[in-house]
Amino acid sequence: MRLGLSQSTSSLRIIALATLLFAIAGCGNSSIVGKWRMSGASDATVWEFKGNGAVLVGDVSGRYKFGDQDRIKIETPFATTVYQLKISGDQMVLQEPGGSRLEFMRIRDTQR
Repeated sequence: MRLGLSQSTSSLRIIALATLLFAIAGCGNSSIVGKWRMSGASDATVWEFKGNGAVLVGDVSGRYKFGDQDRIKIETPFATTVYQLKISGDQMVLQEPGGSRLEFMRIRDTQR
């Protein structure tokens, strides 16, 4: 009987650890949620990422999905593009493999 209890406890620990690891991994992507202004002019396009996978690029609605190796796929009615994603504080860079580089600053609620 004691052996069964020990195996159950070990199984529960493994399940709890796996759940924790998945939760931690998912938290990193939540840092993209919010509004981002492309660097440059103050009237530059604003990209808004929502927690449900929706993205608004200016007035164009689309979807985004995270891939492996810090990649993000953004789909709009006009294009589907995969970028390398790098977020550091309030700065975000989207880099197309061998292509353009888009730089953004996070828009805080106090910046209107």
